[in-house]
Amino acid sequence: MSEGFGTGFVAGLEDVVAAETRLSGVDGEAGELIIGGFPVEELAGRASFEETVYLLWHDVLPDAGQLAHFREELAGRRELSRATMDLLRDVVAEEVPVMDALRMAAGTVSPGTDEEEALDSVASLPTIVAAYSRMLEGEEPVDPDPELGHAGNYLYMLTGEVPGAEFRRALETYLNAVSDHGMNASSFVARVIVSTRSDFVSAVVGAIGALKGPLHGGAPGPALDVVFEIGDMSRAEAYLREKLGRGERLMGFGHRIYRVRDPRADVLAAAAERLYTTDGDREFYELALGVEQTALRLLEEHRPGRNLQTNVEFYTALLLHGLGLPTQLFTPTFAAGRVAGWTAHCFEQRALDRLIRPQSVYVGSKDRRWAAR
Repeated sequence: MSEGFGTGFVAGLEDVVAAETRLSGVDGEAGELIIGGFPVEELAGRASFEETVYLLWHDVLPDAGQLAHFREELAGRRELSRATMDLLRDVVAEEVPVMDALRMAAGTVSPGTDEEEALDSVASLPTIVAAYSRMLEGEEPVDPDPELGHAGNYLYMLTGEVPGAEFRRALETYLNAVSDHGMNASSFVARVIVSTRSDFVSAVVGAIGALKGPLHGGAPGPALDVVFEIGDMSRAEAYLREKLGRGERLMGFGHRIYRVRDPRADVLAAAAERLYTTDGDREFYELALGVEQTALRLLEEHRPGRNLQTNVEFYTALLLHGLGLPTQLFTPTFAAGRVAGWTAHCFEQRALDRLIRPQSVYVGSKDRRWAAR
């Protein structure tokens, strides 16, 4: 504690409670994640993404009529405006990274009520990512299909082909699993922005900026790169031992919050198994599982007692790769799921209507005097 300020400094706000929320709860010691009252294992593989968004916004699952209306609302807002499309066409010539393009394009959502901006943000983020991804490949964007749901539309707009049921279910499971996760960095940013009575669009743009940082949303790609670099199980142990010997972190293992296995990893592991059993590269899947088991054994050997378990990044990478997504779309796809939580946090913060204004501790000089020059 700094004398005279009456407050203590906690680096990274570690263990500081910044909000009360009904949206999600994380118990890192027990390895539990509750989303809207449901254990993630109960919700992610069963709900549609539209149901999860509705649950987070309204604290209740929609009935059949409410769900149909909500689906129609989102479907009617997926098409991008001319301003958004013009911006994407301008930046594609410079090969701007997808997350940067998403951040810029998300800010073109038209001003409206909080609910309108929330609907537009949830509906448009997948369209932005899909359209820009196709532009980078020299292809024209694919218009959304009003007959497809949220997850199915994303895959359709990426490929131009209607995805099979297993593909749709796998992506929906992923989007649900990452829809909210306690007071994570990007959700905190969104709440801070709304606490100033700013708009939801600004909050979503700020949240995307926070998610872009590799300590928050940027690790799924590197987790998969390790599997690609190993290539064959005969190389796995030597490769991983060398990385650990250099003091490098194994991406996809360990988590700042969870002291046991990340529950989202189990949810996505089950979804990945179903996907690779029906439509995926089974040989690659078996390699990834072998790498995982070898990594867990070596981590316990090199860092005993740390209990570094598989986290959501590893199975995110495996699942999204199985869906045919390139690694540059992993974090933008995460954003397309987490926007459900961002907007829900915005609604909570708006209802609270309290400015988030923490203290800081001054540690600089105090006795300087201005000298005439």
